[in-house]
Amino acid sequence: MSLLKVDKLTVQFGGIKALTAVDFAMEEKEILAIIGPNGAGKTTLFNCVSGVYHPTSGEILFAGESLLGLSPDRIAQRGIGRTFQNIRLFNNMSVLDNLMLGRHMKFQRNILQAFLRIRKEELVHREKVEEIIDFLDLAAYRQARVIDCPYGVQKRVELGRAIVMEPKLLLLDEPVAGLTVEEKNRVAYLVTEMRGRFGFGILLIEHDLRIVSRLADRLVVLNFGQKLAEGNPAEVQRNPEVIRAYVGEG
Repeated sequence: MSLLKVDKLTVQFGGIKALTAVDFAMEEKEILAIIGPNGAGKTTLFNCVSGVYHPTSGEILFAGESLLGLSPDRIAQRGIGRTFQNIRLFNNMSVLDNLMLGRHMKFQRNILQAFLRIRKEELVHREKVEEIIDFLDLAAYRQARVIDCPYGVQKRVELGRAIVMEPKLLLLDEPVAGLTVEEKNRVAYLVTEMRGRFGFGILLIEHDLRIVSRLADRLVVLNFGQKLAEGNPAEVQRNPEVIRAYVGEG
């Protein structure tokens, strides 16, 4: 059974089709990259998988169960975490508190039990957060307000907030956008380490083909809302249609 299966996914806004009959599948622990020119439909696809948009037609199956009609919080509870192209953190809260918020769905939901066990439970969640702080090398920024942290650190904090949810599938929306070459290499290393350490699948959108080629097992190329190609990085980058639509764009 595939971890994620997208079947004939179509999204229409008025007279505009953002996605047309897109299909692909990814397996557990696989890193699959969605690439394509600006406006190709990549973020629309992510928004459908995470429940922000509801497709016009088609199906999305996660671990064999449909995600259609579910709200973003219900989808997150199923085990799908996400980062965003534009960082969405609580700027005036500390790095630690932002990461603790990423554990909110793991907290005890029975009010009485939560009251009686709050200290013990908090320590369990704090232990997980500290593990992620160490993994992402954020110890020096633990108590710093997010707004006071460098941009590259903020990107790692958002990544950490998604990881502490302990997802089965992680959606990464342009994880290295806006970073220096050194920072890009660091994040690329972390992404490969995450798969081995935490064992989740990773679906990512990224424009930097050098990073994509290093990270992804397979690529799916979108153009004008349609799937243009699919295969391993070497195959896709040799595809003449991909070169015209994406590589040749800039």
